[in-house]
Amino acid sequence: MAEETIRNAKLIQYLNEAYGKERELETALTAHIQMTTRAPYKKRLQEHLRETKGHAREVERRIKKLGGKAEILPAPGPDVVTEAAGTVTSVASKAVAAAKGPLHAIRGTSEPEKMLKNAKTEYWNEFEEIATYTAIETLSEEVGDKDTAKLARKIRREEERMARFLEKQIPQLAKAVVREEIPSSERRKTRRSSSRRSASRSRSRSASSRSGSRGGGSRSGGSRSSSSSRSRSSRSSSSSGGSGSSSRGGSSRGGSSSRRSGGGSGRSSS
Repeated sequence: MAEETIRNAKLIQYLNEAYGKERELETALTAHIQMTTRAPYKKRLQEHLRETKGHAREVERRIKKLGGKAEILPAPGPDVVTEAAGTVTSVASKAVAAAKGPLHAIRGTSEPEKMLKNAKTEYWNEFEEIATYTAIETLSEEVGDKDTAKLARKIRREEERMARFLEKQIPQLAKAVVREEIPSSERRKTRRSSSRRSASRSRSRSASSRSGSRGGGSRSGGSRSSSSSRSRSSRSSSSSGGSGSSSRGGSSRGGSSSRRSGGGSGRSSS
């Protein structure tokens, strides 16, 4: 048995606080598992219940190694009054833990809300345990108890892992409460519905664009036809004007030739 010292007495005190919390959570987790219908959440709670029972056994063994006795929140000290106070506290803590299960079963207005409230309680408990084991780890390191520090570090990491799981689970459970209890007309529109509306508007704009493009093509064809007609008319006019000019030119040359011929006749006569 380890020597009774002030150092060991303080370590035993802190370890007993952790031990009492682990035993309390065994009762609460058992009740929560029975109320949980979401398979992944239920499976993780069952795993953590096994971890919690294991934590209690490991802490109890460490308390015995340090020369103490595992109690639920005992008051340290050898005298009878202190021991009696510790016993009363232990019994009261067990009663509170046993009562929490049934109370948790009746809270909440729907099944998802019961699970959400349980998850919030579990999340709070995890951080209390993280604080407890952080304190034990630091105290143990400061007084040179490497074995207790190692145990506290191991358990703290497992509690942190559970806290991270619950941190992700709580938003999912809150959304389940919304789906269960809030009318769809009072909920925020989902991204999927918004995406469908956007796609519909996009298709409408695309169809309008194609229709306008076809109309523009018809107008462009009409413009080209009109331009072609004007061009042909212009060429016809030009050709007609050239013909008249040629005729006038021929008449002029004919008259000139006649005058020259007449002049020649007069000279011959004289």
